[in-house]
Amino acid sequence: MISRALCFQHMDDEPPGLFGPFLAARGVSLDTVMLHRGEAIPSLAPYDFLLVMGGAMDVWEHDAHPWLLAEKQAIREWALERNRPYFGVCLGLQLLAEAAGGTVSLARAAEVGIGRIKITSRHPFVAGLPRTIRMMQWHHAEVSALPPGAEVLASSTISPVQIMALGDCMVGTQFHGELTPALVDRWAHLPQYIQWLEAALGPNAYGRVRAEALPLMPAMRRVSQSMFDALADGVSLRKAA
Repeated sequence: MISRALCFQHMDDEPPGLFGPFLAARGVSLDTVMLHRGEAIPSLAPYDFLLVMGGAMDVWEHDAHPWLLAEKQAIREWALERNRPYFGVCLGLQLLAEAAGGTVSLARAAEVGIGRIKITSRHPFVAGLPRTIRMMQWHHAEVSALPPGAEVLASSTISPVQIMALGDCMVGTQFHGELTPALVDRWAHLPQYIQWLEAALGPNAYGRVRAEALPLMPAMRRVSQSMFDALADGVSLRKAA
């Protein structure tokens, strides 16, 4: 049972998305720290769930984003000392991996747009998912060496670590499972996002990505809901007990 959640957000336009309603439906209060705005990380003691979102920065960009150092330390404390439920998205996965002793590097190629992912494990976090899923990708870095005790649950042809479990109550996805139709529509009004998409996929990339993504949104929501529920309900902890 979780009652109070903390979210680390790294960009104005990378919010909790679907995970906000998932938490609210369980009566969980959510506090969000906007790290890129200089907001301080509070004591972790009152929280029993940590949600870490994505962002355009890389885990090693300490000079440009000095708050990454404090964030990694907080995640290390959460993972290694508190061992409470953690859900990381994209950068949130990479930060967990590095904070716990793994390595994050540039991927051999960027993954942007809808990608096909194969579930490679029967772990409780992914037991409710079909063996192949299609999710939104937007990254050029990846987990290149797992931290001690971590397990890969899903892979793509480009990035071997698409879902990673650490211990019994921590999970991260390289893909973006938090997206809603409203968030995808918002990209149309963000020139930097349009530029990033066109740099990766060519002219008029946004329209093509949106047209492919919107019909898949219900299925993508089911993937995220299934993983969130498995984590929040503690199915892995019950299995280990």
